[in-house]
Amino acid sequence: MVTQQNKKWESVLRLGIGLAVLVVVNLLVNRFLLRLDLTEEKRYTVQPATRAILSNLEAQVYVEVYLEGDFNPEFKRLQKSVEETLQQFQAYAGSKLIYSFVKPDVAESAEARKAFYLKLARLGINPTTVFDDQEGQRVEKLVFPGALVSYMGKEQGVQLLKGNRSAGSSQVLNQSIEGLEYELATAIRNLSQTERGKVGIISNHLGLDSLEMMGMVNSLADRYDVYRADLNKVADLSVFDALLLIKPTSAYSEKEKYQLDAYVTQGGKLFVALDQMGVRMEEASEGTVAYTIEHNLDDLLFRYGVRINQNLIQDVQCGNFPVVVGDMGDQPQITMLPWPYFPVSAQYGQHPIVRNLDASLLRFVSTIDTVKATGIRKTPLMYSSPYARVLTSPIVISFNDLRKGLNPELFNAGIQPVAYLLEGQFISVFKNRMLPEGVNPNTKSQAAGKVLVVADGDFARNEVDIKSGKPHPLGFDQFARQTYANNDFMLNAISYLVEEEGLITARSKEVKVRPLDKVKVAKDTLFWQLINVALPLLMLVLAGILVYFWRKRKYTSF
Repeated sequence: MVTQQNKKWESVLRLGIGLAVLVVVNLLVNRFLLRLDLTEEKRYTVQPATRAILSNLEAQVYVEVYLEGDFNPEFKRLQKSVEETLQQFQAYAGSKLIYSFVKPDVAESAEARKAFYLKLARLGINPTTVFDDQEGQRVEKLVFPGALVSYMGKEQGVQLLKGNRSAGSSQVLNQSIEGLEYELATAIRNLSQTERGKVGIISNHLGLDSLEMMGMVNSLADRYDVYRADLNKVADLSVFDALLLIKPTSAYSEKEKYQLDAYVTQGGKLFVALDQMGVRMEEASEGTVAYTIEHNLDDLLFRYGVRINQNLIQDVQCGNFPVVVGDMGDQPQITMLPWPYFPVSAQYGQHPIVRNLDASLLRFVSTIDTVKATGIRKTPLMYSSPYARVLTSPIVISFNDLRKGLNPELFNAGIQPVAYLLEGQFISVFKNRMLPEGVNPNTKSQAAGKVLVVADGDFARNEVDIKSGKPHPLGFDQFARQTYANNDFMLNAISYLVEEEGLITARSKEVKVRPLDKVKVAKDTLFWQLINVALPLLMLVLAGILVYFWRKRKYTSF
């Protein structure tokens, strides 16, 4: 017989079971992290490589974000996205990641603020000017869209506003949001990693001196151990995670080429930036002829799937070059004029290396054709603009042409590929050929490798300041005072070559912007106002009427 006492104990027992289940569920949730991302593009999903870095931190990471304050709606979106990204990071790093948002202008004196601004600039955090409307007035603000990441006494600046500036300000902000995980995780990885990859710069026939490579070397040194690699002295090139072959100015011997070929066919990663045509710029004022550079690598690249043509690209979208146009008294008058042999490329392929990349500067670049190579996947990475012109040898280079201006009718060749990524199992160029004298036959197992080819040897060259003799960062144009994306291209390329499934995959993240159709909104405003305001009230009234009649029928039926 069920008594009141039994019912009471049954209720207590159910309550106890319910509480026990809640405790067990909480323990499981704390022990096993479970996150669900229901967005179509998985914008809140952290990449496995990022999760691994955050989960294996040995000490605390401090992230100081300089995006505190009132901004216009677009920068508020960036501010919120940075906070959301760091919250996602905390889910995997736990208490080992601490972040804060601060104002960069909190210093009391103007001198202290200036010193702090200079520190941020040295760390690579550059300011940008933001315009906003406040109480009917246009207000101009100086914003530092960046963060300072600190770990075990080391620190690194992160520029958060990055993208292809030719796409417009709104698109740049959206591209910056898409790249937040990669930029922040890369900085944390650079500071916390204990094992670093090894990158070798091939010293044989190298056409750049140490100052002209300083920008590239300094950038790579933040992530990798960088060495000079002599093909005639290094017994085993496989010790390098990637090799860089930059701007050769003389021919490689067959023995040296064999060393390169063996490295690639055994699964090595090779970045190639070379000129097919050379120009003596010191003779260009009077006129000079571009000459062919004999580097003895054409057959190697041909076997791998590409051919760099003996031509030069002129482009309407180009950098400027200082030219003396006359004299005023005893002082020469220098004017910056468009120099079509220096194309500015903002046309990229579909790949994480170049996704959302800003424009890159090229100098005397040639076109690239692809040729048949069984089993090799060829991905175009960079093109000229649609308004390009291709000149074949012989090519006369003269500064006098700058004074004539650019005739748009001549620039009708369309976009021209200038960089390719090749991936797969490469076939040796020495297959079924006599081996060079003095080399040992390659007996190691073959493996899939990667080769990235840029048809411009100066792509990795930084400029040297004319007055001080100090090297500028890679991609900085000292005449235009503008920084191009050459450095970002190089870092992304090496990152992909060294670790294909690493942090570089975070650059594939896409955040779709779904703006309202303004025309449709204006047309259907009244309809949607009625739906959102009048319909709920009407449904509430109908529900009240139905309840009234239901209660009346129920209680008057007795």
